[in-house]
Amino acid sequence: MDVEHSRQDDASRLKLVVVIVNYRTADLTVDCLASLSVPGTVPDGTRIIAADGGSGDGSAEIIAAAIKANAWTNATCLPLDTNGGFAYGNNRAIEYVVGNFGRPDYILLLNPDTIARPGSISRLVEFMDGKPDAGIAGSRLEHPDGRGQACAFRFPSIANEFESEVKLGPVTRLLERWRIAPDMPKEPSRIDWVSGASLMIRTEVLDQIGMLDEGYFLYYEEVDFCIRAARAGWSCWHVPQSRVIHLVGQSTGVTRHINPSRRPAYWFESRRRYHLKHHGAMFSALSDLAWLCGHIGWRIRLLAEGKPPSGPPHLLQDFIRHSGPFHKV
Repeated sequence: MDVEHSRQDDASRLKLVVVIVNYRTADLTVDCLASLSVPGTVPDGTRIIAADGGSGDGSAEIIAAAIKANAWTNATCLPLDTNGGFAYGNNRAIEYVVGNFGRPDYILLLNPDTIARPGSISRLVEFMDGKPDAGIAGSRLEHPDGRGQACAFRFPSIANEFESEVKLGPVTRLLERWRIAPDMPKEPSRIDWVSGASLMIRTEVLDQIGMLDEGYFLYYEEVDFCIRAARAGWSCWHVPQSRVIHLVGQSTGVTRHINPSRRPAYWFESRRRYHLKHHGAMFSALSDLAWLCGHIGWRIRLLAEGKPPSGPPHLLQDFIRHSGPFHKV
């Protein structure tokens, strides 16, 4: 009887919770949910929570109706009253599922603008099962045609703040060991942090370091979480066998490749918060200076080559306004 009871517990055990935080992107969220319903994409014992961050546009109703119409019995729509940001929405969903369904082995943070390829999430779980010291793992993010995206990164440093903006081959080669987005091998590899678009967390990490920091509205919250986990002794991994399509910037508009929108104030606030929280005022000031030197150097080179600047409009002006001595608390 004891053996049989143990088998029943194993069969009903909550293996994984997938959290999708939606804000006015109901159609994308429904497509993401549909991709998770393909047999084998998520392991048995998976619960999916689509949290709507107070969209006020009927998103919660659209998502709930799609769940019912498609009989996605392992999925739930969780309407929230407030758009508190990425960390806030994920934390509320995690609290909800633990309170109502129990504690899972793993939690996957998944963007609404993603499509999980068949088997992708199960492969991430299999990796975590076989690597007990791994606290965090991220999928390979790619465009619909299979081209890879930058999704595994080194922690911010003064060197890579400069390198990422100057965009000059000799500088990149000189600062290769600090490059923020290194070329990743085709096998699972350790890295400092992975994109929150598809990021799996072992629940013991949450037990040890706490939830996502809700002081970030959007951006840098996954960097913050990964550095906290690293300092607590957990490793972070990029797992390219887990392939997830990422429709870049569709859920936020910030990182669209075509006609990028003006970078919102909360991006600068999140960057500043991370630097001050983890490295202090001197690091923050030097990072701002490195970014500015790199960015201005890049603009001078474009001007010399007769090319117009690309990227978000008014980026330099916005950066100066939100940085260092110009920043208003």
